[in-house]
Amino acid sequence: MHRNGLAAWAALLTGTLVGTLIGCSPGGAGQAVPVAATASAPSSGEASASAPDEEVSVDRDDALAKALKPLLPDGDTRVSVAVAALDGATDGAVYDGTSAFDTASIVKVDILSALLLLAQDAGRELTPQERAYATAMIENSDNASATALWEAIGGADGLDAANLTLGLTGTRAGAGGEWGLTQTTAEDQLTLLRAVFGTESAEGAEGADSGLSEASRAYVAGLMGRIASDQRWGVSAAADSASVCALKNGWLPRSATGLWDINSVGRVSVGGKRYLVSVLSDGNTTKEAGVALVEGAAKAAVAVLTG
Repeated sequence: MHRNGLAAWAALLTGTLVGTLIGCSPGGAGQAVPVAATASAPSSGEASASAPDEEVSVDRDDALAKALKPLLPDGDTRVSVAVAALDGATDGAVYDGTSAFDTASIVKVDILSALLLLAQDAGRELTPQERAYATAMIENSDNASATALWEAIGGADGLDAANLTLGLTGTRAGAGGEWGLTQTTAEDQLTLLRAVFGTESAEGAEGADSGLSEASRAYVAGLMGRIASDQRWGVSAAADSASVCALKNGWLPRSATGLWDINSVGRVSVGGKRYLVSVLSDGNTTKEAGVALVEGAAKAAVAVLTG
């Protein structure tokens, strides 16, 4: 799994405060997701016990693939998943993490990150108008605001340049102003999530070297924590009922096929620990079917790490 290691630099961006995060757990993380066992019983029939501090080796990628198998519908629907513990203490898991998918509106997190990098380069804060666009783009997924900021960052070339700094190696900006048709991978989206949330953990976390300043990261995270109530679906289904989460969803019906791209990325909390989750999908027969697939995949992914 890609882990970016670019050098951080100090921000001059100030005056950005993280607002109160929304509570979200539409699906409830309490629903157990079956994960295939990785150890067989002793041939003698007698129970065997490991020492309390003995670590059991687990192939989490394989466990995730097995957990996702019953969720995948027949037909051409695809799903790609990447998950990691924010504290870095547990290995993450990936399912088809390098296949390319349309971003739809999850690219808005990338657009805002690119804008903040430009502002940092210029040694300035975002303007009031830029802040208004950013709020509408992330919290309400407003497309007109996304288009305005897309143009502000220099369009496709600007996004691709920002992604070099952010460490996204498998993401290519949409051509002709079609920002929603930017191509990305689940692993790249996990890299972007680390760039935003990676320094929230005391140790083992990544993200401080993403190029985004502490103030910039706090600003993006704050907006993702205040998503409109009708958009609190997706990876938030994996969160505790008492937790907070921060996310961005994307949904796009394809005119040529009538099928849906449904994506969700964000940070969730389970049992007092925080996890970064990226789920991409396409070929869904309806938006509702895609949302159900993404939420089931998010639960399965987090369950593999929480065990």
